[in-house]
Amino acid sequence: MKATITLFPVDDGDMTLMQLADEDKTCLLIDCKIRSAADDGEDDTPDVAHELRKRIKTDNNNRPYVDTMLLSHPDEDHCLGLRNHFWLGPVSEYADDDKPQSEKRIIIRQLWSSPIVFRRATKKQPLCDDAEAFKAEAKRRVTANLKSKFSVSDGDKILILGEDENGKTDDLTPILIKCGERIQGVNGQATEYLSAHLLAPIGMQDDDQEEVLSKNNSSVIINYEVKNSAFSDHGSRFLSGGDAEVEIWERISDEYEATDLEYDLLQAPHHCSWRSLSHDSWSKKGEDAKVSTKALSALGQARKGAIIVSSSRPIVDDKNDPPCIRAKREYRSILGSSGIFKCTGEEPTTSNPAPLKIEVASSGFVLAVGASAAAAVTSSKPPRAGRWR
Repeated sequence: MKATITLFPVDDGDMTLMQLADEDKTCLLIDCKIRSAADDGEDDTPDVAHELRKRIKTDNNNRPYVDTMLLSHPDEDHCLGLRNHFWLGPVSEYADDDKPQSEKRIIIRQLWSSPIVFRRATKKQPLCDDAEAFKAEAKRRVTANLKSKFSVSDGDKILILGEDENGKTDDLTPILIKCGERIQGVNGQATEYLSAHLLAPIGMQDDDQEEVLSKNNSSVIINYEVKNSAFSDHGSRFLSGGDAEVEIWERISDEYEATDLEYDLLQAPHHCSWRSLSHDSWSKKGEDAKVSTKALSALGQARKGAIIVSSSRPIVDDKNDPPCIRAKREYRSILGSSGIFKCTGEEPTTSNPAPLKIEVASSGFVLAVGASAAAAVTSSKPPRAGRWR
């Protein structure tokens, strides 16, 4: 059994499923963007909820679940559809057992969440309803952990990623992961198949400007190391950083060694945005915009044969950002002749995008042979009888 990473076509947004090579096929979902338009059989919006359900497991009660879900940051394009498609609340109160399987909300056995990401909401950048729901669920789980002295069951588990301000996470040590530390395993179960190095959100500075104190720049950044065997000496690296922009990647470059940032697979931050590579506006300066040397260094630690994926709509040569055509060129330059650049909105075709499946190989990642093409052929939407809105 091979470990896999599947990136779903969600336009400009993120939704990524990591499945390990262990016997239980343990899975970690990073963000979600499930658009209600997909419920319309006449609409061509990819039905990523259906595609996700095909890949995850059910428990002894026939309830769908993911072992862990991470919210990189609380923007709508990273959590849309959360309330409609995922069970929020104690598993003991699960209310969907009598519903058709396609309508049962997915149980999240363990949340990975950063308190910092919610503090960056403002009147100009408020939390959407799904983000508010995720925040409330995270708070509920923290309370459950404190009441039970951190002895909880699936559905109440949570890991706090990064220390909160003013010592607000000091009493959460058993479930707190500090920046620079590694998470060994998923859903509280130690495993040799996955190690996750938490790189951000790093601490902010007193003189930070408003653009740094944003939801995007509070994104959780993790470099995952995935193995196909518990006995492997080395794993394949997957670097994922939400919508972190140039200021954060410059700090990452200063905070960590280049070896900490090496990757075999990179999810181009902020949907291949130029803002992750430069302080200059692409729409205003175009080819005169300058690349940040430090940000390029942080994002440029590609191993030989690496893959970079833009989770976005098709990338075209225009002034839009994201995705940005020049950012694509910079990433291709990083990869050199041995690497591969892909865009979820273009695989296998722009008119019929399908989930992009990437497998862990003996060294690095490889595209699953024919995976996107096969998925496109079978991606006709299932009947929508009784689907929610």
